[in-house]
Amino acid sequence: MPSKAKESVPVTNASEPQNCDVLIIGSGLAGSVSAAVLARQGKNVVMVDAASHPRMAIGESMTPQLIEWLHILAVRFDVPEIKHLLDVKAVTKHIGPTHGKKQSFGFIKHEKGQEPDPRDATMFVIPKALTEAGHLYRQDTDLYFFNVAAKYGTTTRQNWRVSDLDFDDFGVTVTGQNGEVFRARYLIDASGFRSLLAEKFDLREKPARFKHHSRSMFTHYIDLKPFDEVSHHPESLRPPPSAPWHGGTLHHMIERGWFWIIPFNNHKDSKNPVVSVGLTMDERTYPKPKDITPEQEFQRFLNDYPAVKRQFEGAKRVREWVSTDRLQYSSSKSIGYRWCLMSHAAGFLDPLFSRGLSNTFEVVYALCSRLLPALDDDDFANERFQYVEDVERGLLHFNDELVNSSYISFSHFPLWNAVFRVWGAYLTPGAIRLIVARARYEETGDVKWLDELEKTPNPGLWWPNSPDFKKTVEIMGEACEKYEAGDIDGDTAANMIMDSLRASDELNPVFGWEDPEIKFVYPTTAQMAKFMYWANTKAPGEMRGLGRDMVSGILRSALRGKKFV
Repeated sequence: MPSKAKESVPVTNASEPQNCDVLIIGSGLAGSVSAAVLARQGKNVVMVDAASHPRMAIGESMTPQLIEWLHILAVRFDVPEIKHLLDVKAVTKHIGPTHGKKQSFGFIKHEKGQEPDPRDATMFVIPKALTEAGHLYRQDTDLYFFNVAAKYGTTTRQNWRVSDLDFDDFGVTVTGQNGEVFRARYLIDASGFRSLLAEKFDLREKPARFKHHSRSMFTHYIDLKPFDEVSHHPESLRPPPSAPWHGGTLHHMIERGWFWIIPFNNHKDSKNPVVSVGLTMDERTYPKPKDITPEQEFQRFLNDYPAVKRQFEGAKRVREWVSTDRLQYSSSKSIGYRWCLMSHAAGFLDPLFSRGLSNTFEVVYALCSRLLPALDDDDFANERFQYVEDVERGLLHFNDELVNSSYISFSHFPLWNAVFRVWGAYLTPGAIRLIVARARYEETGDVKWLDELEKTPNPGLWWPNSPDFKKTVEIMGEACEKYEAGDIDGDTAANMIMDSLRASDELNPVFGWEDPEIKFVYPTTAQMAKFMYWANTKAPGEMRGLGRDMVSGILRSALRGKKFV
């Protein structure tokens, strides 16, 4: 889509409303990228934020699905700067040497007062054929895209608090606490939990509709030791030397909770010594104490888990702790006439599996691809935006099933190992589905290839067209909840899940997902080639079609001297 960027709107008398097409509340990545996309396409955009950049934000760990949604946004809406997030090398080159690499998702089970059993660990290494993902140092990436939005003509306001929203049939009047007034045809709330829009229309569900419960505390450290250096695991039971724990996002699993370790110092070109650290746990199991500080509470948890504690010997905290109450919140709806409650303004679940940013940019694409023609037609009927509502709800629903099952399974490793496989088995085909659609769009310029992504019975599921996979996700949830209730034991629950996974002829047989003894799933280039051969020759239905499209796309791109992925 060619660009139609305009110059920034000049500030006028604060007592006179300033007209714009879209006003966005919130200038994190969701708000800034949305603003850049809309402004690049010639729309008059205003973006306001109650705080200012640079600032800390969580959501630092990338996934293959996230990278493809960003790639789709970049090529569909002609915002090349979005490509600067597509891999750690690009982030380092264009934004700065402050980011880490995301080679893998690593998980280690811990028991109180004990050394972790080296056999109770799993890892999924992201295939290099898909991407070399990054850990985003969000204070830098968010500032960068705030400036990109401004470059394309977005009028920006920082330290600007909204005092009133007044909707009518023709738009919304947004008044700031400083008296400045904007008049917009459409409002996007990309703020977060404290959404003024959600408050105005009483959209928050009380309690949140989710099964899952957790609270969190997080900060940044320096001088944190890599787990590879402090682990007592024998070499034969560690991940391959080419994929150390410190090469990606590490999850230390405890009873109904987990620590995260996200290094920004694990890439050869990084000059950033910081590591992101967090602890997320079920607040029903671990009520938030009122008589100690977050620092003291965190130290109590470290004292219970000796292997984790060794990582922190000599480490120094460089930011204040953020300590939350229950993280989960939801909204009765996220779309209305002339407004959208976007992503984390609509609801939030948990940072486990790093799905937050991927979910966010799937919603950004769904909204922007509808809002641009709606602005041209001056037609903001809710029906035009129904898919945005559907995909937001679906993303949260399926994430709830996955995360709730995971927390339950943390207490029984075979059950966790089965849940891990439900999550991981379809990540690669799910990413390939997006890659093929984006590549066909780039080749032909025909948006139908991207539109096809939304013609699915299960919006929000990471492999959304498969009845078998949806059934497996449902069985996973059922088995874990029966285990939690004491109706079945952990081994029985794990077998229920594994039997469902193995029953599907869509399950990739190359990486070892069907075998619980293969705990470190590390798809090599040779295995990726075998996977593509299987997908082209033996896989059923959609999987075979994707395999053939992927191979033919690689060949066509090679003939043109271009890279397909």
